[in-house]
Amino acid sequence: MSAQPFTYRGAYTALVTPLRDDRVDEKAFTTLLEEQIAAGIAGVVPVGTTGESATLDMAEHLRVIELTVQVVRGRIPVFAGTGSNATAEAIFLTREAEQRGVDGLLVVTPYYNKPSQAGLIAHYAKLAETTRLPIIAYSVPGRTGIELSVDAMAELAQRCPNINAIKEAGGSIERFSQLRQVLPDSVAILSGDDSMTLPALAVGAVGVISVASNLVPRDVVALVQTFLDGRAAEAEKLHRRLYPLMRDLFIEANPVPVKYAMSKAGWMTPEVRLPLVGLQESSRARLDGTLKRFGL
Repeated sequence: MSAQPFTYRGAYTALVTPLRDDRVDEKAFTTLLEEQIAAGIAGVVPVGTTGESATLDMAEHLRVIELTVQVVRGRIPVFAGTGSNATAEAIFLTREAEQRGVDGLLVVTPYYNKPSQAGLIAHYAKLAETTRLPIIAYSVPGRTGIELSVDAMAELAQRCPNINAIKEAGGSIERFSQLRQVLPDSVAILSGDDSMTLPALAVGAVGVISVASNLVPRDVVALVQTFLDGRAAEAEKLHRRLYPLMRDLFIEANPVPVKYAMSKAGWMTPEVRLPLVGLQESSRARLDGTLKRFGL
């Protein structure tokens, strides 16, 4: 499948990976996927940061991708997380994901080893050569310790036709404006921070890869679609309503808060994998209050 059909407009969900007794809870995951589709989400992204890809073993990682494709059955796009700090491993994951029938890839910048911008360009370019699938580059320096520069992304977009989107999670609205200035309109910009979705849309982003939409997919869909439909004032009201929840779902490291919130709503256990641990008591009290005010 070529990259052409994807405009990336809308709300995508960075899926959590439900766990029970330290194993992937496939029943809860299947239910989550069906709820996402019913809510009108534009697409799903398994095994990214929110999906605890860093602590799933290889078999689990590939099984979550496989299960996502099997449950979705082509109803919405599936963009699998296949990034790694080792280019060879990212290539392996990408090939395995492609064989399992995904529609595209989310590739985070290599973490821990802190490559130069030249190294990042070489990494992504090598990966792009190995697949026919569209690639969303993912810059999240708070997690990886390295940021994909605006110039590097511009070069990749020029050199690699299938790198046709970026998930921007650097925490600065300035970055969205800078990216939009240098990237062609054919390259999509997606917010990687829920609370920045509306301002990002206002300066040229076309959607979000959302954590909050695991819990409230219809609300996140409504926020994005309302803005894209030209109803900015209505979108602002939705943003104001959602903002406290979006903020508090990051009160501790993602996905600890959202899993706790989903457990309160009866969707799954709050279980996360070590070295992450459950939400601390002071954070639980604050998030409980926010959930109650939101009607959850």
